[in-house]
Formats: sequence, C-alpha cells, structure tokens
Amino acid sequence: MARSAPTARAALPEGGAVVVYETIIDDDRRENAFGLLMSLNMLIETPAGADYTRAECAAWLRDAGFRETHAAHLLGPDSMVVGIK
Repeated sequence: MARSAPTARAALPEGGAVVVYETIIDDDRRENAFGLLMSLNMLIETPAGADYTRAECAAWLRDAGFRETHAAHLLGPDSMVVGIK
C-alpha cells in the first residue's frame, strides 16, 4: 500500500478519491480479531508481513500527497480508509 499510494494519487484528477477496503486493524490492535489473525498469518508466511492499522494507512496516503484522509469501520472485520487528492 505504501508503495502504490503515489501511483494512485498520480492517476486521480484533483478532488478524486482512493478507497482502501481491507480487514484493517484498529489503531489499538485490540478489537478486530479477524484482522489480527490475518496479521499473524502474514507474519508466519512472509519475511516481514503484517496487516496494518487505520492510522498507518492514513499516514501512507498523507505521505503520498493526499490532502485529506478518513477511516470508517464497515461491516464485520472490514474497514476503509479514504484519501482525497
């Protein structure tokens, strides 16, 4: 995600949005059991894998130049983070 955010921003018109839809872990890493188990699975199966938090995702979007970000929990384990160019 961190590497693809600048590419996504470049492809958007001014005012355009990117939506990251994922089993994003809550910032305190306490509530999304499914997301935490997915993160554990990533750690087991990849050298440096882990799922990310809403705050981490929003920071990557801001670092890529998105002027506004916000996160929202959706149904079940899913969340979204939106970045506005």
